[in-house]
Amino acid sequence: MQTMSLMKDREGAFGRDHLPLLAAVTLLAFVLLAGPAFAGTDTTFDTAFNKFTAFLEGSGGKIITIISLALGLAGMASGRFSLGQIALPVGVGIGVGTGVPIVTSAVTAII
Repeated sequence: MQTMSLMKDREGAFGRDHLPLLAAVTLLAFVLLAGPAFAGTDTTFDTAFNKFTAFLEGSGGKIITIISLALGLAGMASGRFSLGQIALPVGVGIGVGTGVPIVTSAVTAII
């Protein structure tokens, strides 16, 4: 009998009996202490975004396309011709050239 009462005292405020109350108090604290969030007004990553976009739309995109084309030509020179060896560099070039503005406008429209 005495052992049961000691076990019940050890549970304290965090016991199973008080779990719904504890969850409600925690949720209420989160709701009351949460600050407002404004989408689209943060400029933290603008510098990195602008540099990355300029890189992909400029010389970086050309380098990626040329490397992809060279790998496709090397694959064809090895004797195993596949349409994917031509289509992949073309797709990479199109994706690098036009993908950045499409993704940027889609994200801007959503936000």
